Amino acid sequence: MSGPQLASALDATRLTLHVLAATVWVGGQLTVAGLLPTLRGFGAEATRSVAGAFGRLQWPAYVVLLATGIWNVTAVHVGQASGTWLAVLYVKVGVVVLAGVSAYLHQRSTSTLGLALGGAVTAVASLAALALGVLLAG
Repeated sequence: MSGPQLASALDATRLTLHVLAATVWVGGQLTVAGLLPTLRGFGAEATRSVAGAFGRLQWPAYVVLLATGIWNVTAVHVGQASGTWLAVLYVKVGVVVLAGVSAYLHQRSTSTLGLALGGAVTAVASLAALALGVLLAG
């Protein structure tokens, strides 16, 4: 009888770290976006302060996502992967890079348009990476 199997301790660690980092990266963006209207009521300094605090959490999470993402790919038998799976992987890598670059540009922007555009692109790319990661997990 063959049924669902538990993950090995190493696989569980890898996946837990990846999901935890995604929770900080994606969930943090959504949380900060939801708090922005309230924060603006406290002045520009409150918004900058919270954004800076989130940045100190966000970038380590992004690094963990990159590292565990590479680890995830090496744990799979890529040579046996279908062309569709590989195509989704390549698209995911692209949106992960786009999310990181746009987050960096958003953080450095001094214009309202740059902040809005950078934040929007980062959010959409991050959500796309999340959805693609679920597809890749099978």
